[in-house]
Amino acid sequence: MASHKKRLIIPIFIPFGGCSWRCVFCNQREITGASMPSEGDILRTVKSHLATWRGRGRREIAFYGGTFTALPWDIQERYLKTVYPFVKAGTIDGIRVSTRPDCISWDGVSALREYGVEVIEIGVQSMVDEVLSRSQRGHGSEDTVRAVRIVKESSMEVGLQIMPGLPGDTEETIILTAKRCAGLKPHFVRIYPTMVIRDTQLYEMYRRGEYTPWGLDDMVRVLRKVVGIFKEGGIPVIRLGLQPTDSLLSSMVAGPYHPSLRDLIDSPPTKKTLTPERLTG
Repeated sequence: MASHKKRLIIPIFIPFGGCSWRCVFCNQREITGASMPSEGDILRTVKSHLATWRGRGRREIAFYGGTFTALPWDIQERYLKTVYPFVKAGTIDGIRVSTRPDCISWDGVSALREYGVEVIEIGVQSMVDEVLSRSQRGHGSEDTVRAVRIVKESSMEVGLQIMPGLPGDTEETIILTAKRCAGLKPHFVRIYPTMVIRDTQLYEMYRRGEYTPWGLDDMVRVLRKVVGIFKEGGIPVIRLGLQPTDSLLSSMVAGPYHPSLRDLIDSPPTKKTLTPERLTG
């Protein structure tokens, strides 16, 4: 499989696209600052990135922010037909999509492969069913096991995304999630500590005192162990923390945010890091 070093990833955001669930933590419009793109939007984004790319690494188009495989097939196909000519021309090496564990099927994955999709990222969030239930995810940990098997047996790369700090999470459940994910042997992992975002159910839970966000110090301490689990399994952690955007930063209320989370985790432990319990009031 291709290395994740020196890749050009061209992000196409489809916030909430295809997703019939509203998990307690989610406000994709604020996280991505985007709305559903048109074919013209996609073409402009791809051409703009390619025009400024000077590297020689792998070039991919990535549909992020929604549940791509839960979109109606005519919309999936329309988006894929928009970008597949770049793959056929050799200017793009492959396509990746993001989805949920319960929205992956053999037929669906097979159809994606016909249009150059080589990587599927799965929003696992947790491998503990109680945490998934309290977060209103609408799927269980066994759905993730099944989804990973389908993707890997289809000779595609699979990446897992986890969200430590969800309602009901403890150090033990976070470690258990990491161990269970590592046991599935994904090709890579992204880790996004749970943040309280305005206009989400989690925000209302936080205001009512029903949810206490993790502090930065405790999250960093636990994530050092989590990263160690993946490192021991030879699984790259390609992202630690949400990408800061103006929209996200203005919407975050509380949680273990730091703009250089990986640096904190990779640095030797100190007595204290720095978390404000409330970010924007």
